[in-house]
Amino acid sequence: MGLTAKIADTSEPNLAVSIRDVNKWYGHHHALKSVSLDVEAGRRVVVCGPSGSGKSTLIRCINGLEEFQKGDIVVDGVPLRPDMKGVEKVRENAGMVFQQFNLFPHLTVLDNCTLAPMLVKKVPKAAAQETAMRFLEKVRIPEQAGKFPGQLSGGQQQRVAIARALCMMPKIMLFDEPTSALDPEMVNEVLDTMIELAREGMTMVCVTHEMGFARKVADSIVFMDAGAISFAGTPQQFFENNDNARVRDFIGKINHA
Repeated sequence: MGLTAKIADTSEPNLAVSIRDVNKWYGHHHALKSVSLDVEAGRRVVVCGPSGSGKSTLIRCINGLEEFQKGDIVVDGVPLRPDMKGVEKVRENAGMVFQQFNLFPHLTVLDNCTLAPMLVKKVPKAAAQETAMRFLEKVRIPEQAGKFPGQLSGGQQQRVAIARALCMMPKIMLFDEPTSALDPEMVNEVLDTMIELAREGMTMVCVTHEMGFARKVADSIVFMDAGAISFAGTPQQFFENNDNARVRDFIGKINHA
C-alpha cells in the first residue's frame, strides 16, 4: 500500500485532483502501486523522483493519456475510471504540456492555439484568435503568431505549447518534464512562464527535476520511488528536514548533476 499524499490544509478541501489507490501495470511491470494523492484547487504540486519511478505515468493517467487498471481518479469533480469514461470532459478542464512540444508543424503558431477551442468547444474563429493572442502575449511571444513551429527555438515552441493549453481555459495545468528537451539557456524562459502562472493561482501538477523551480513555486513536493509515493510534504520538509534516505540521495545527485 502506497503512502497517501494529502496536498491540502483543510478538512474539506476543494479538490482539483483526487487519486485513490491507483494501480497500473505494463504487462508484468507494476508501474503504479496503490497511489493516492489529493491536490487542492489553487495549489502547485511538484512530482519528482528517479527515472522509472512512475511520475510521468501518474501525470499521464490524470489526463487519461494512460489507462490504469485499478483505483479512481477525479479531476475537477469528473470521475475518470479504468474504463476511461469521462476522459473527454477531464481533458477540457486539465491542460497538458509535454516533454516534446507536440505542436502541429504544418500549422502556424496562431492556428496551433485556435484549433482545439474551435473544434472541441465550438468557439468562433475570431473569438478563438483573440483568446490565442492574449495567451501568446502572456507567454511573451505574440510576434511569432504567424510563424510555423520549425521557425522557432525550443524555448519558444514550449511557450507556444503552454499558450495552446491555456487557450482551452483549463482549471488545472499538468506539466510532464516541460524543460527536459530544452537546451540549458532556454530552460529559464519556460520556467519564468510557469512561475507567472503559479503566481496567478493556477492549479499545477508538474513533473520536473528543476529543484530551483520546486523551491520557488511548489506548495508541496511529492517524491516517487518504484511506482509508489514515498514522501509528500512542503519544500522545507523536502529539502531541509528530510529523514528519507532515498530523497536525500536524490537531492544529492541533482545538486551534483
